Amino acid sequence: MKKLAELQVNEFCDLLSSDAPAPGGGSAAALEGAIGAALTAMVCGLTTVGKSKEKYAEYQDFVIECQKKGEDLKARFVDVMDRDTESFNVVSAAFGMPKSTDEEKAARSAAIQKGLEGCTATPFEMMELSAEALELTDSILGKSNDSAASDLGVSALSLKAAIQGAWLNVLINIGSLKNKDLAEDYRKKGEALLEKSLPLADKIYEQVLEMM
Repeated sequence: MKKLAELQVNEFCDLLSSDAPAPGGGSAAALEGAIGAALTAMVCGLTTVGKSKEKYAEYQDFVIECQKKGEDLKARFVDVMDRDTESFNVVSAAFGMPKSTDEEKAARSAAIQKGLEGCTATPFEMMELSAEALELTDSILGKSNDSAASDLGVSALSLKAAIQGAWLNVLINIGSLKNKDLAEDYRKKGEALLEKSLPLADKIYEQVLEMM
């Protein structure tokens, strides 16, 4: 089976709309993040060519470095998109394990919990990547091609959707974790990321509106 990243857009959307439980919201959130990071990298690229290269000459080294970071974030989002679906498949397989004896029940329960931890780790990683990408996007406002300001606005919206979508996937998994300390740790860290990132996404969007 192809990896999600290898699918054409229509193939991915068809698979997403099918009755298959994965890919689901987690992988969709990762794709949103990849799109956001890609748009930020694109705006950086547009700032290093033609007249923009002259207009933003003082920021060229900075913007080139930001473009590299955007490309790296895009690749990391795409990677976690596939790993999120793989993590779900591990949990699904664990639920299918035999449970006739006490030993089998114990082994099945342990496998499910291990799988749920993996299913929590991937969307939390998406949250961290989204937070990093939003900071990157914010850093090039006013230092990049203003003709592409709308693209930075879309980037901020995509990354906001990514971090909130990923958070929903963190929440639905930590609710089933027996390790309550781990669940609470994810909750606190996730809430801290949201508290910092959501206002930043809104700030970027509002600044872009003012540039229109």
